[in-house]
Amino acid sequence: MTPAAAEGLFPAFDRKFLASDKDFTLIGAGAVGGKARGLAFVRQILAEHSQPELFPGVRIGIPVLTVLTTDVFEQFMRQNRLYDVALSDASDQQIAHAFLKAELPPLVLGDLRALIAEMNTPLAIRSSSLLEDALRHPFAGTYATKMIPNNQTQVDARFQKLLEAIKLVYASTFFRDAKSYMLAIGQDIAQERMAVIIQEVVGQRFGNRFYPAISGVIRTHNFYPTGRARPEDGVVNLALGLGKTIVDGGVSWSYVPACPQVGPPFASAHDLLKNTQTRFWAVNMGPAPYNPIAETEYLVRGSLADAESDGLLRYLASTYDAGSDRLAIGTGLNGPRALTFAPILELEEIPLNRIVTHLAECCRQAVGGEVEIEFAMTIDPARGLPARFGFLQLRPTLVSRELVEVPDDLLDSDRALLATETALGNGVVEVSDIVYVRRERFGAENTPAIAAELEALNRGLVEHGRTYMLIGFGRWGSSDPWLGIPVTWPQIAGARVIVEATVPDMDVEASQGSHFFHNLTSFRVQYFTVHHGGRYKIDWEWLDGLPAVAETRFVRHVRSAQPLSARVDGRRGRGVVLHA
Repeated sequence: MTPAAAEGLFPAFDRKFLASDKDFTLIGAGAVGGKARGLAFVRQILAEHSQPELFPGVRIGIPVLTVLTTDVFEQFMRQNRLYDVALSDASDQQIAHAFLKAELPPLVLGDLRALIAEMNTPLAIRSSSLLEDALRHPFAGTYATKMIPNNQTQVDARFQKLLEAIKLVYASTFFRDAKSYMLAIGQDIAQERMAVIIQEVVGQRFGNRFYPAISGVIRTHNFYPTGRARPEDGVVNLALGLGKTIVDGGVSWSYVPACPQVGPPFASAHDLLKNTQTRFWAVNMGPAPYNPIAETEYLVRGSLADAESDGLLRYLASTYDAGSDRLAIGTGLNGPRALTFAPILELEEIPLNRIVTHLAECCRQAVGGEVEIEFAMTIDPARGLPARFGFLQLRPTLVSRELVEVPDDLLDSDRALLATETALGNGVVEVSDIVYVRRERFGAENTPAIAAELEALNRGLVEHGRTYMLIGFGRWGSSDPWLGIPVTWPQIAGARVIVEATVPDMDVEASQGSHFFHNLTSFRVQYFTVHHGGRYKIDWEWLDGLPAVAETRFVRHVRSAQPLSARVDGRRGRGVVLHA
């Protein structure tokens, strides 16, 4: 069964929500959008391949959800005359405020109030547009998701928070990032239609924090294999708490399912300790400042000490022994904790890796190609099991099979602007425009300003139909400005070759589980990582010698008289950019 066929199988919302046995229902008579369509498909996969006896003590499924279909969005837009402000040059804040003042169609308010009256656990209000999660243009991370605690005593208060969250998701259809993205892919934003998923959050409450023990992203194709791992072995990113850490490009733990006991290639245990997750995201169940246009209004950060007091670290962490510069699995010793997930991955106290392997293969076969899966998992703090594995999203992933050779003589060529043995993508791309961060002015404290300058340059290039190569430092697309430049994908959507140059103070692994990374692969962008201590360097002198088309405080835009050729051999992860 295809995702499109699965879409039509779901009943209308039942106002006796909790008494109903329906876990996927619809409010409205329109389309459910790409994200919901993917979940519908997953539901069918799980129904066909569910084998509870394989994983005793673990409940696997999709969290209960209702979809507000696209016809509700269309009626909302028309009856409130919102297209004028939505399609204008108004700021995101102005658009959001206009949407928040508007009224949802009266016919759906009764269903929404019935839903909220029966539920008082946290809810995720998620976008599911018609174009979202398309193979070529996935829109990953472009639209809003808002989590609400849904724990107010009064039903009216909970109902108001739900309506605000739905309107924010609707408004995000027309935010600047979405408009930039549409421009880059040649789509008319006025034709977009938004469905909204209202779904329970997978997690447990610990005081004023509600969060899952583990969030993860599974990719059946590994674009950055290391050691003996092969691309087809796939890769998994794990984090404590909500999956926002991973999809925003934060620090997470990566491993290959074929060898779960082997972690990332750190030089020492001390180095690993410095480069693993130290804070996590949770839904705030306590008082929060009122800010309805912020996605993070009801989110809060927690520390490893918080997670340890909640009883979860014993299943997720190792302990650092400074005397021996070694890690001991678990939290039985005193010392700094490192989130390595070793009790689960090495000791198999919970069969997470077997679940990951099984579901990844089922989904890959059902889709007929490589996939990306998002999930969240709760565990029993006292015993580990029972546990719950919540399947949150399924996306197809493009993998090019074009045969491209990048021999040693090209890597060492005098014509090489840059070369690397850590490249993502496959094929040949030609560009004449180059936008690069000025290395003499780069600093972590300036990364938000750099992102803003890049957005302005990108907009001008996209409007003129020019693609370009982008060169910068640290991890592109990280939400943490101290890990790299915190651009969103639409801010650099015209780039077809992206170069990540590491520096000693910003030397992090590429985040394969992020929304940013998913867009890279879907657009077939060539992605080069050039390590500051590696054999190959960037020819900055050649770049600086080109005349500037535009120059800002932190960024320079130049143009080569002859196109540059970016070549990537995806089989070997090698790449080179050659100038004339």
